[in-house]
Amino acid sequence: MRRIAGIVLAVLLIGGVVAAVVAGREAADAEDKGTATKTVRAVIGSEKAAFFADPDVVKALAAEGWTVRAETSGSWAMEQLDLEGYDLAFPSSQAPADELADKYGVRKPLPRPFYSPLVVVAHRSAAQVLAANGLVTLDRSRGGTLRMGPFLDAARADRTWQQLKGAGKHGELIGTVYVATTDPESSNSGALYLAAASYVANGNRVVAGTAELDRVTPLMRKLVQAQGAQKSSSDATFRDFVSGVGDPLVLVYESQVAALLREGGTNVGDLTVLYPDTTATSDHTVVPLTDEGRALGDLLATDPRLRRLAVRHGFRPQGASAEFTEATDAHTAYLNQQLTGVRQAPVPTSEVLREMARRARG
Repeated sequence: MRRIAGIVLAVLLIGGVVAAVVAGREAADAEDKGTATKTVRAVIGSEKAAFFADPDVVKALAAEGWTVRAETSGSWAMEQLDLEGYDLAFPSSQAPADELADKYGVRKPLPRPFYSPLVVVAHRSAAQVLAANGLVTLDRSRGGTLRMGPFLDAARADRTWQQLKGAGKHGELIGTVYVATTDPESSNSGALYLAAASYVANGNRVVAGTAELDRVTPLMRKLVQAQGAQKSSSDATFRDFVSGVGDPLVLVYESQVAALLREGGTNVGDLTVLYPDTTATSDHTVVPLTDEGRALGDLLATDPRLRRLAVRHGFRPQGASAEFTEATDAHTAYLNQQLTGVRQAPVPTSEVLREMARRARG
């Protein structure tokens, strides 16, 4: 069964690998010609595409002697790829990174330059209705906390928006209440949502075996199948939400929200940012496949200029909170800078999480 799932995953995602992100694009190469001396090939999660394509990142890397040629893939699909000739893989969380490291015999610890919590973006009307029904606490003018326990209880009961008091005033709030996520079989954010939800559903214990999988599967299936078709990239779901055509509740990375706020200031409509009280953090982890790959991973984690640029793209650098706090100080109405009241759920093993995603997809 796992072999069949792996084949399907490979077909879906190997075809999705695109050489769309080339951090050494021609214009930047011309400007920095003679500076960069080492070229590395990387396969990265799509949420880091804008970072590596940023001309300032290109220049900062070139100043240290590096050119990065990056291709994107779903984090959980990287295991199915032939990484011969690549210098590093850069998935969006530690679980697929550990899986790749074991497969290729990579020395640990692995560099983890930055991370990003998962958040739920909501339109103000949806957030207020959820708050009136005890599923959300609005503790900031543009944000609050999604109470995972009550929210999962509502999912078990197949609650609809029409059954929630106050929803009748908002004609767009119809149908089953759910958080729209990416496909958990191929995408990191969708998989981490199941990791956090299953932890809460399993009595605040990480799902670790068949019996516990059996216990949480019916709820995980409801969380996924209520959504219908799912996208493979959080970028697509976030763009839909921002454009006003997406679902009322959408799971994204905090980094996407922080980058949007930096670019657009307060001109973001009725955006409300909800931090699940139990969540799984996306630890962007480098899997070095060559010595050059490890050197680049260490540089991303330690170089002050690259750390500042990571913050500009909404990421939280490992080992310090001051950089992120200072950069986002104008947006505390939306962002929970200190992650107050947010608990980190342990993530199941890759094998368990893959099986959970397969079962949830049905």
